[in-house]
Amino acid sequence: MTITRRALLLSTLTLALAAGSAAAKDPKELVIGTSTGPYADQIKLGIKPILEKQGYKVKLVEFNDYVQPNFALAEGSLDANVFQHAVYLNKFAAEHKLALTDLVQIPTAPIAIYSRKHKALTEVREGQTVAMPNDPTNQARALVMLDQLGWIKLRDKVDPLRASEKDIVNNIKKVKLVALEAAQLPRSLQDTDYSFINGNYALASGIRLKEALLTEKISANYVNLVAIRSADKDKQFAKDIAAAYRSQAFLDVTNKHFADYAKTDDQLALEAAAKPAAKPAAKPAKK
Repeated sequence: MTITRRALLLSTLTLALAAGSAAAKDPKELVIGTSTGPYADQIKLGIKPILEKQGYKVKLVEFNDYVQPNFALAEGSLDANVFQHAVYLNKFAAEHKLALTDLVQIPTAPIAIYSRKHKALTEVREGQTVAMPNDPTNQARALVMLDQLGWIKLRDKVDPLRASEKDIVNNIKKVKLVALEAAQLPRSLQDTDYSFINGNYALASGIRLKEALLTEKISANYVNLVAIRSADKDKQFAKDIAAAYRSQAFLDVTNKHFADYAKTDDQLALEAAAKPAAKPAAKPAKK
């Protein structure tokens, strides 16, 4: 990031994050950044009420891009952010030398293929357009799905986390791939035949997850998370945020408002523990 861009970022955030300096002074005041859409809704409906019952004052700041939230967190304007998966966080932090780390996973809306022109993936034809994210980590997800579909062929032994268009050895269906910013993908449906759209942007645009023609089976690498500064990992506010996401109260909110999301391992464990134990099979009567 250039000095000019950093200065612009800080000036942009000054008003929106005025509570940032106070957050550093009062451990009960938290400023959480997130992307506009469902992850902000998860905080509003589930996490914020839990933390407020513990005496916290929670300020939510919503962003429309994947760049500012991590710089704002590293610079101290935020106490945590919620919008990214581990692959993106680790790559971004390494490239920009930011001391950030993951705290806890969250229910995640998967990336999926949508279309306004076709009712099935079997309708794909030569020359049709397929839009996908232009950021490397999410583009790799789209390319791996296209390879699994048999629309393209990636080179053997390609790292699925780092696959790029350079790794395509055969465009089997001869589709035209168009890379766009993730936030623009919902609007691309007006022009493309098929579009890969991240779940949060789909929902923020009024697209239901059930409308997808194919949904990614999310791996642990792509489950979204809460990120914090590495130095704050053992602070009480971080422990309380993590506990809130792992709580039964938040699981209840997830089941009510985010039922189509991929649940975290913590939530699946809660549900498994709540299920009654299976009764042993009855022994056959002796003759």
